[in-house]
Amino acid sequence: MKYKILSYIDLESPIHRLTGAAKLICLILWSLTTMITYDTRILVVMFTLGIIIFHFSKVEFRSISLVIYLFLLFLFINNIAIFIFEPMQGVKIYHTKHPIHHIIGHYTLTAEQLFYQANLTLKYFTIIPLALLFIVSTHPSEFAASLNKIGVSYRISYAVSLALRYIPDIQRDYQNIILAQQARGIDLSKKQKLTKKIRYASSILMPLIFSSLNRIETISAAMELRGFGSQKRRSWFHERPFTKSDYLAIMLSVLLFVISMLITFWDGSRFYNPFTYPAKGNF
Repeated sequence: MKYKILSYIDLESPIHRLTGAAKLICLILWSLTTMITYDTRILVVMFTLGIIIFHFSKVEFRSISLVIYLFLLFLFINNIAIFIFEPMQGVKIYHTKHPIHHIIGHYTLTAEQLFYQANLTLKYFTIIPLALLFIVSTHPSEFAASLNKIGVSYRISYAVSLALRYIPDIQRDYQNIILAQQARGIDLSKKQKLTKKIRYASSILMPLIFSSLNRIETISAAMELRGFGSQKRRSWFHERPFTKSDYLAIMLSVLLFVISMLITFWDGSRFYNPFTYPAKGNF
């Protein structure tokens, strides 16, 4: 099966059977827990749970692999930038200094910095896959209904729904434009040099931009003719009532959040500190 990037994948799984509103509430609680805590033990448990949840969703990794690879590239650059601009951030947080290797000048690799950046990396690995899973396992219309159900304006909710629906259209237009350009003799294959590919990119981007603008104008006119936004409320075709599974998922998410907060702030700090042995060097 060929998947499109960040498109809804209709599968039969316990995750897909949950309503969009329940999944959104669970994702918000999951994200809050991940963002607040720096307790490595909690993050490891949540990362493991995330893998299990992803497995039960039956979504294949290749359906989100491109986004994951881009995320890994961003994560690598982010870690390098953190060390360049704040090489002693871990030392400031954990109040100890255990040097591993002196690089140059004031750049010294410490165990505290490694541990701090490992926690940051683990936080990303905990939250990003579940966020992607939410996107590919929730119908765009149901996602919009979910946002509206938790209090977001239906105008904003519908805009989000349109954006998610538009992703597959952009991908389809992109493929059609590439095929059309290749039919005109423009070589965009992997054998072509990178410099020429970049030069030929304008022959793809400009038609894609204009086709996107034309579609936006068409949709805007259609919504205006149908009186969209004239009423304070609206109904949703894909809205579903909560089931026992939804309530159970929300309860477990709340329980995870509460337990995580209790463990995180048990000693009055968000940071789990394993550096209890005497420090070496001045800081």
